[in-house]
Amino acid sequence: MKTHVKALVVGGGAVGTSIAYHLARAGWADVMLLERDELTSGSTWHAAGLLPYFNMSYATTHIHDYSIKYYKTLEEDTGLNAGFFVVGNLRMAQTEARMDEYRLYASTAETCGVPYEWMTPAQIKERWPLVRTDDLKGAIYHPTDGYINPADVTMAMAKGARQRGVTIERKWQVDGYRWTGSDWQVSVTKMVERGGNLVPGDETATITAEHVVTATGNHAQRTAQLLGIKIPAIPVEHQYIVTEPDPALVEWRKTNDQHPVLRDADAKWYVREERGGWILGPYERNAPARFQYGVPDSFRADLFPLDLDRIEEEYMSMIHRIPSSETAGLKDDYNGPICYTPDGNPLLGPAPGLRNMWLAEGFSFGITAAGGAGHYLAQMMVEGEAEIDMASLDPRRYGSWMTTEYAVRKNEEAYEHVYILHHPDEERPAARPLRTAPAYDRQKALGAQFGQVNGWERPNYYGPVDAPESFDHDARSFRRGGWWQYAVEEAKAIREGVGLIDATAFAKTLVHGPGAAGFLDWFTCNRLPKVGRINLTYALTGAGTTRTEYTILREAEDRFMLISSGAWQAYDQDFLRKAVEDREAEFGRITVEDWTTRHGVFAIAGPKSRDVLRAVIRDADPDTALSNKRFPWLSTRRIELGMCPVTAVRVAYTGELGWELHHPIEMQTYLWDLLMQAGAAHGLKPVGARAQNWLRQEKSYRAFGNELGRDATPLEADLPRFVDLSKAFHGKAAMEATGVRVKCVTLLIDGPADADPWGREALYTPEGERVGRLTSGGYSVAFGQSIGMGYVRPELAVEGTRLKVKMLDALWDARITCDSPYDPGNETIRKDG
Repeated sequence: MKTHVKALVVGGGAVGTSIAYHLARAGWADVMLLERDELTSGSTWHAAGLLPYFNMSYATTHIHDYSIKYYKTLEEDTGLNAGFFVVGNLRMAQTEARMDEYRLYASTAETCGVPYEWMTPAQIKERWPLVRTDDLKGAIYHPTDGYINPADVTMAMAKGARQRGVTIERKWQVDGYRWTGSDWQVSVTKMVERGGNLVPGDETATITAEHVVTATGNHAQRTAQLLGIKIPAIPVEHQYIVTEPDPALVEWRKTNDQHPVLRDADAKWYVREERGGWILGPYERNAPARFQYGVPDSFRADLFPLDLDRIEEEYMSMIHRIPSSETAGLKDDYNGPICYTPDGNPLLGPAPGLRNMWLAEGFSFGITAAGGAGHYLAQMMVEGEAEIDMASLDPRRYGSWMTTEYAVRKNEEAYEHVYILHHPDEERPAARPLRTAPAYDRQKALGAQFGQVNGWERPNYYGPVDAPESFDHDARSFRRGGWWQYAVEEAKAIREGVGLIDATAFAKTLVHGPGAAGFLDWFTCNRLPKVGRINLTYALTGAGTTRTEYTILREAEDRFMLISSGAWQAYDQDFLRKAVEDREAEFGRITVEDWTTRHGVFAIAGPKSRDVLRAVIRDADPDTALSNKRFPWLSTRRIELGMCPVTAVRVAYTGELGWELHHPIEMQTYLWDLLMQAGAAHGLKPVGARAQNWLRQEKSYRAFGNELGRDATPLEADLPRFVDLSKAFHGKAAMEATGVRVKCVTLLIDGPADADPWGREALYTPEGERVGRLTSGGYSVAFGQSIGMGYVRPELAVEGTRLKVKMLDALWDARITCDSPYDPGNETIRKDG
């Protein structure tokens, strides 16, 4: 066995073999894959092998699309038939709400070039008469996907990897990882058969690897323990049953091709043809998580006992949908572990806190994603970045606050929600509330309806406190939900009066020391602010795209507070700390401290915000303390509000006159009460995140994870004012070499009367050519119509350009407006007083 390799892939399922294949195809000549048992012996062997396109995530849609296309090339490449049956995928809907979900998905699919067809119940019945359609509203049909044999596709990828020089070793278990500063020392043990069990033998070895990829599936918790990190990938039981031949299906097949894969999402199951019978795979309630502390040594290619009572409802609904299946007896049953994560997306990318360690864990749809996961992870490893933004799958999207119990409860919820309507405004309830700021109870008493951001409870909007029982705070919609009217009033309050927003979830990182200024000047693309001032800036990837957005507060010559998105705290801080480690010898001593939970943040904004603060500020001259002369726009000062010391920042994400108020977290309830009491005379209204999201689009403020990401440069985001090309900074050369391939724009949209875009929609010319996509969407109270932001070809990014937005399966008029259509001269935000 080799003991020195460029890359070591640990895990021989579909995901691991795909990664090994793609690393070799990308040019890495010395790749080895280790499997503790036999290839496919984990979840791969008992997977149903479905290849569904349907996914609301832009990145995941690309991954699935790549897989489906790639699997079709394997036989020509390797000589092995991967067992791909392109039978199509029919996703049925029993309700109009489900059809709305499909309409939103379809527009997202169009941005990725995924083909689909709409079908009426009559068309379904005519084409597939075994399906009962009298209670259906319609369906979306993908003609180019189907199902594949998991073992065959894995073996084909393994052969393709070997053909490209990959070494595959079976029956070797990893027992330890040690980073030397330049490579990984991986301790391995040969596994042997004893009494039907697989146990460590006497033969051991150490493998030196420059890079390691873990694709350990159900064994992710053991991997986490060996690496000393947290990996929220824990398996959940998934059952499916195989019936005896259905005589009606057998008869139908005499003159027809294979039946498509059927999905009745409202009934929570998939069904596909199998040797004249049916495979039923339900996603039922109360499926338990397993192996939260590791897989027992005795568990190999094993299964759990079937729990038919748990899936009785889904089984009966299959009989309802395919009446002929009632006569087919049960032939086989499977109940095996399939890994999940709290949000259902895999963990694909760099391991938090570690160098050259890559995770490919938590694949609940592993066969569907394996091909694309290997392709895009290989791009990240070999080229430095993938061609699509992979942040939504990054393992560092979960912070160190996450526990095993949290992962268990959220993973069980993710499993149950596979077929529950995926509203864009959904808020899943499991493991909540968990992280709450001190003002949480105050806000809840005022009617706050919360969303979860990185575990934090954050008000989305404030509903009526004395709402009648008929008012459903949890009502969701693909159109304007019950919350919409309240968000409108909150947005108007900031535009016309004053509002108070809880922004405590912001990530706050203190960077200080003799090398801090030099490092940050290299690390970010904008010029650093002077002491007492602030600046918006970006840290770039090595490919020149946007890696992180920061607001930098300069407290002293060598002391900086970096404010970034609360949803990306661990993601941002891991990138920052690794960059500091790499460059500290060059710039001098640099200290990085996480202050996120030390300080709360309130944002007060609106024409009357100065009046509210003036009533509570303690200053020798309170009338001028907040004036432009003493407290100009884009500056920061330490002030006292009542008895609370505050670092106030003259900035507002809403584009109105306003301040961010950073305060000691232990004084938060005092400050909340003080501001609410003082604001009563001025009509102060608490405001949630949804109204704030609309308001920032009226100002064309880009949001990280939406307009800003690793697939576009700051120049493509049309932010040249935040890029100082006169200095050297990380990623500058790559950014300039990339040029401007696309450009970010703001659009005003004449959409339907009952719906706004969500930021996932395709953009077209009036002639019908697809030219871009939205990345954000909502409603503008300033213009009384829908608004959105997105990317188009540069030549179209001109004010007045007419486009069409695909919403609810229809094209709606839109026009590109100027940057910052509300108050483009920033007169309101600079207002003196």
